[in-house]
Amino acid sequence: MLTIAVLIKIFSFFPPAVEKYYSLGIYQVIARLLRVLFGWVPFSVGDIFYAIVFVWLIFIIVSFFRKLIGRQVHREYILNSIGRSVKYLLGVYILFNILWGLNYDRKGIASQLQLEVKPYSTQDLQHIVQIIVRRLNQFDSSARKNRDQLKKKSFLFDESELSYKNLSAKNAIFTYASPSVKPSIFSYLGNYFGFTGYYNPFSGEAQVNTTVPVYIQPFTTCHEIGHQLGYAKENEANFAGYLSARSSKDPAFRYSVYFDIYIYAATELYVRDSTLLVPIREQLNPDVRKDFRTLKEFFRKYNNPFEPYVRRLYGRYLKANNQPQGIMTYDEVIAWLIAYYKKYGESCL
Repeated sequence: MLTIAVLIKIFSFFPPAVEKYYSLGIYQVIARLLRVLFGWVPFSVGDIFYAIVFVWLIFIIVSFFRKLIGRQVHREYILNSIGRSVKYLLGVYILFNILWGLNYDRKGIASQLQLEVKPYSTQDLQHIVQIIVRRLNQFDSSARKNRDQLKKKSFLFDESELSYKNLSAKNAIFTYASPSVKPSIFSYLGNYFGFTGYYNPFSGEAQVNTTVPVYIQPFTTCHEIGHQLGYAKENEANFAGYLSARSSKDPAFRYSVYFDIYIYAATELYVRDSTLLVPIREQLNPDVRKDFRTLKEFFRKYNNPFEPYVRRLYGRYLKANNQPQGIMTYDEVIAWLIAYYKKYGESCL
């Protein structure tokens, strides 16, 4: 097992090879197979798997402390436990990378779309925020008429699939076959940890937190489908989610994507120069500003002392998987957006 793990790590150092042989080759077969195997099940198989693993870990920990209290822990027991733990971890590492993890090391979406992603100026950022504000105001009223439909999970997931179908008609790299998107069993728990969705690499399912305000769910769903297509990095999944959601003919979907992108862009502009953001933010329709306040209040209800530690742990996971900015990697979608704008013009946004 150690040899296989080392070979996987060595292979990850060659992004062109990972892109060609894994992301566009082996992974496409694996991902499609997982979605076919588990996509028809009405509940999240991956969530059940996580629950079983959690209970098993609790059992192992309790068993260890019982033996410790009963003075049954000796040198041989500790060495055997360490040996088993290393084997388990190696097995998880190998399985994770074969099923999905190597996508962290691919060349990625910028290479596929031939985008020149580079540091952008504050002026570029300011201009993008202004465009996003115009889009939000444009889709505001029509999106509200369709908002109730988003409460139907079947509509949410079907329209997300259709969004990718519309996008793939222009670019086949976004073809999404054998869909497998499901509401998370742990949606309420996710609110306490700030999760709106996640991808399970062991079952190939995209999970969506369907308890959050409905107007952010379309973009979240499209983001998670982006992970299913092999865009492991959060900024790339965000960009795939952006391209697909804006390809939807449903105004609620288009509102959702600009709503989410605004958060990333406006936050970055505020950090760079808060005085530039204030007059732009005032241009938002009153109902749009109300949506932002509603979202803020929603997550404030679930504030707890554990969330910062979970976010920090997740940030370290991202850094360990070729995303040095950690949790801030999500925000880097703006660099892709600006590069896309410079290549295709404002009409593409």
